[in-house]
Amino acid sequence: MLRKLKSITGMTMVELLITLLLTGIISAAMFKVYVNQHHAWIQQDNVIEMQQNARAAIDELTRQLRMSGYDIPSSLDAFDAYNTNPDTIMIYYKIASCDAPIEHKMPKPSAELRCDGHDISCFYDGQFAYIFDPVTEVGEFFTISKVQTAAGHIQHNTDPLSQSYPLGSEVMSVEFVKFYIDNSDTAHPALMVHYPGMTPQVYAEDIDDLQFTYTLKNGVTVDTPVLKDDVRQISITLRARTPNPDNELLNNPYRYRTYQSKVYLRNLGT
Repeated sequence: MLRKLKSITGMTMVELLITLLLTGIISAAMFKVYVNQHHAWIQQDNVIEMQQNARAAIDELTRQLRMSGYDIPSSLDAFDAYNTNPDTIMIYYKIASCDAPIEHKMPKPSAELRCDGHDISCFYDGQFAYIFDPVTEVGEFFTISKVQTAAGHIQHNTDPLSQSYPLGSEVMSVEFVKFYIDNSDTAHPALMVHYPGMTPQVYAEDIDDLQFTYTLKNGVTVDTPVLKDDVRQISITLRARTPNPDNELLNNPYRYRTYQSKVYLRNLGT
């Protein structure tokens, strides 16, 4: 006798639709969580990059400013300040142990500089150097065309001097570096560094503002000092922003961080 088979009832259309609805709700919730987490990760990565750029920039500015005025001749200021909003600054300091006096008066402004008997190996072809007459306190920058280390002679054929310098004038390596903000790329403003004879380079990206204030020896703070020797402290305010916009921010799509540093100018008068 054949056994009677029981009929097995399948899923109804209503049950199938409910299953699909629940699956869709759960999938949508999981995707929303993933999107939120991914967005948070991207923004956190942007913030970390912004902080790294800002810290590198403020550290370099602080280091350079501490050097300003080091062992430079009286014809040079320790720095040049430009209240250009964002501000610009140019810093001057002597590179230690890189100098030599000339032992013969120059017969004409284009004549080579004869530092006979002195070590001039720290100088190099194409370098911007400085010559200074300590008697008249007159000096100027020029480009070295050729260094003859063995003879102790420095040539400047491509950049004649403005005058013939006397015996005892000193040739020295003076560093001067310019910092400013370049906003030509509106998507990525940058802190620029410019060394003489070189093309300006990006030092830190996504830096959109740079401000300096100068505290004088009488305690007054100004935006642009008249007498550089009266400055005792320079305050730096630097603002960085995230490299990529966050479209979820309503008023401004970027996040910002402001960093500040105060630098006591140890190479200026007390």
